[in-house]
Parts: sequence; structure tokens; C-alpha cells
Amino acid sequence: METRKVQLTGGSTYTVSLPKEWATENGVESGSIVEFYAEDDLLLVSPQHGDDHVEGTLDVTGLENRHELTRAVMTMYVSGFDIIRLEAARITAEQRRIIRDATQGLVGLEMIEETADRVVLQDLLDSSELSVLNAITRMRLVSLTMLSDAVEALIEDDNDLAEDVMQRDDDVDRLWYMVSRVFRTVLRNPTAANEIGFPRETVFDYQSSARQLERIADHATKIASLSQEINEITGETADLLDQLETEAIAVPETAMDALLADDNDEAVELANEARSRIPEVDETAREVDGKVRELDPQSAQLLGRVVDSLSRTADYGGNIAESALQKAAPRP
Repeated sequence: METRKVQLTGGSTYTVSLPKEWATENGVESGSIVEFYAEDDLLLVSPQHGDDHVEGTLDVTGLENRHELTRAVMTMYVSGFDIIRLEAARITAEQRRIIRDATQGLVGLEMIEETADRVVLQDLLDSSELSVLNAITRMRLVSLTMLSDAVEALIEDDNDLAEDVMQRDDDVDRLWYMVSRVFRTVLRNPTAANEIGFPRETVFDYQSSARQLERIADHATKIASLSQEINEITGETADLLDQLETEAIAVPETAMDALLADDNDEAVELANEARSRIPEVDETAREVDGKVRELDPQSAQLLGRVVDSLSRTADYGGNIAESALQKAAPRP
């Protein structure tokens, strides 16, 4: 850490010198323009760049596996690159199809150039156009509705509804990648924090909670998939599963209310309420577990995985409640 003494110049202007090593590394010299960003009691300084687009290049030679190439594109996107150049001696037709499919699953990303040895992708949305708040609000609605519908598909043996649940997981993933991209951009660039209208700490709390919602959607997809292997469920087992789903969803619902509350006292009250619901979920889960053991071994094993997913949903809600408490805590 370096320190500088603030001086008064001309009777009305405070001045402070920049560390020479930092200035040299960042191309700042006499006549350069720097930008200042205020964050509460902090003042951030950054060199002014004519073009704010961040470009990244990735060699995709040999990346023929769909999962690996898709993950590579998503990693570049989440890392905050505005222009992504994917290069190889020759990009195959299969690679192009994979890249095109991956691009369609990411908010704002478009393919703008294709040659024999290069594919160029660009994010066409400005940070100011991306609402993290709207994204997590949408994730909340979709993921929790997915979970409710997945349990309904399980109990009613509704394969069409189960398929619909699994298809909706792509929507949640798309929003999750967008929130993660904004979060990493805000960490790197203080301008982005000003543009989206939230402090970086708040964006961190939103990103952490979005991760929990994404996991809930994954478990809803898992339950929907399992429902296709189990026949219709009736009687007390169905009633207990329905009860467990209601209790489990109430935890993240209440926790999200806490996270989005404007009043800190209200947020703390709701977050503690969400956390206090978890033991009730655990008790019901044990009751359901005891009931499903009376079924045939295959059904018991599959329903045990469903119970586990619902229990985890409550735990993820508890994690959101923790983020809400941190967001509402007094600032040092």
C-alpha cells in the first residue's frame, strides 16, 4: 500500500499524485485523462479508454466434444468478454453448430463473423441494459414454479408436464449466466457498477442467491426426470409429498422476499423466518422417508431421491436467507 498527502492547489482544489509505477503499467502519462468513481467513502480511479470493449481469443483446436466446447464459450461469456474470437486452423461444421447452439443459450450474445478459421461472437447488450434485479426475480418465479410443477407431475404421473419442466431449465440457466457475467464485469470495471445502479456488494448478494435458484431449478428438473420412472402416487404418500413440497418452497420464497425488501428490519425478520422453517421441512422429510420405505424397493429408492431434492431446496433457501442478512447488515 502506498500513501499520498492531499494538497490544496489554487485555494480551492485538492490534488494528490498518482504512484508512478501504477501510472506506467496502465499507460497513464502527462496529458492522460483518468476517470473517478465514488463508492460511499471510497474513490476509485481508472484510466480512460476510448473503446471499452473487452476482447478475448480462444484456440478451439481439438475441441470437438459438445460439452467441452459449449463450456468454453460460456466461460468466455461469463468472464466478461464483449468480443469472443474462437480460432483454429480449420473450424469444422460440427464445431460451428455447437458454437451456434451455445450462443443461443446466452443473453445478448450474437455471432457476427464466420470464416474458415475463425468465429467471432459479440455481446450486443450494454451493462446498463442488463437488470440483475429483473433477472433474479424472473429466476425466482421460474425455478420455484418448476419445482411445484415437477412434484405435481410426479404425483399425477403427468409426463407432458414433466417434459415442460425440464425444458424450462434452459431459461433459468440463461439468466444465471447473465447474472454471473454482470457480477464479474462489476468486479473488473467500476463503470459497470454505476451503470446498473447497485453497489458491488449488492450485486454479489444477488449473484450468490441466483446460484441457489439455479440449483433449485436443477433439482426440479431431476424430480421431473424421476417422475417418468414412477407410476401415479396416491394416498398418504402423495399427501405427504405435497406437504413437503409446500413447506420446502416456502423457505426460498420467504428468503427472496427478505433479499428484495427495501427495509432492513423487515429483511432481517423475513430472513430469520425463512431459516426457522427448515427444521419443519426436515421433520416432514423424515416422515415421508419412513412412508416410502413401505413401497417396493425401486419406488422407494426413486422417491428417496425426490425427498432429498426437496430437502436441499429448503437448504438453498436458507443460503438465500444468509445473503439477505448480509445485505441488510450495517455497513462498517
